[in-house]
Amino acid sequence: MVTHRIGYARVSTRDQNLDLQRDALQRAGCDKIYYDTISGTKAQRPGLDQALDNLREGDTLVVWKLDRLGRSVKDLLDFAGGLSDRGVGFVSLTDAIDTTTVSGRFFFNVMASLAQMERELMVERTQAGLHAAREQGRVGGRKRIMTDAKIRSARKLLNQGTPPREVADTLGVSVPTLYRWVPAAAATQAPKK
Repeated sequence: MVTHRIGYARVSTRDQNLDLQRDALQRAGCDKIYYDTISGTKAQRPGLDQALDNLREGDTLVVWKLDRLGRSVKDLLDFAGGLSDRGVGFVSLTDAIDTTTVSGRFFFNVMASLAQMERELMVERTQAGLHAAREQGRVGGRKRIMTDAKIRSARKLLNQGTPPREVADTLGVSVPTLYRWVPAAAATQAPKK
C-alpha cells in the first residue's frame, strides 16, 4: 500500500509569506502541499478541506506548527482524533508531535486526556458554583424582561381590546415574548386583584 505525506500550510494575511512553512514541509517529504491565506478562526479553509479530501488510510497530514490548524487545544485534539479515526497519521514539525510513532501517539493521548480532564473539572466547578448560588437564593440567567407589573399591564391592555403588536411595542418586548408571559387564553381572563 502506497502512503503519502500531505502537507498543509497557512498564513493569516496576504502580507505574510508561506515560504518558511513550504520549505519545511518539502524537507519533511510531503508529496503534495495545500495552502490557505486566511485567519485560523475562519471555519471555511479551502486548502485544508482539499488536504483532508486527499488523505487516505495510512497517509499522514504534516503541518509546520499546531497553531496552523486551530487556536484551542480542544479543537486540535478533536481534529487529530478525527484523523486517527480515519487511520491517518499526524505530524507537527516544530512541536515534535508524530502520531505515526508509539511515543507520539502516547504523548498525544496524554494531551487528550489532560484536555478532557480540564473540561470535566470546568463542568464540575460550574455546577458547584451554580449550586452555591442557588443555596444563597440567587438565580442565574438574564433578568426577566416581563415583570409582574408589565404582565398585569399587558393583560389589562389586551382585555381592553388593544392589539397584541401595540401592547408588545408599549412594553418594549416582542409579540412572542408577550405571548410567552401572557398566553392568548389568559389575556381574556379577568385580571387578578
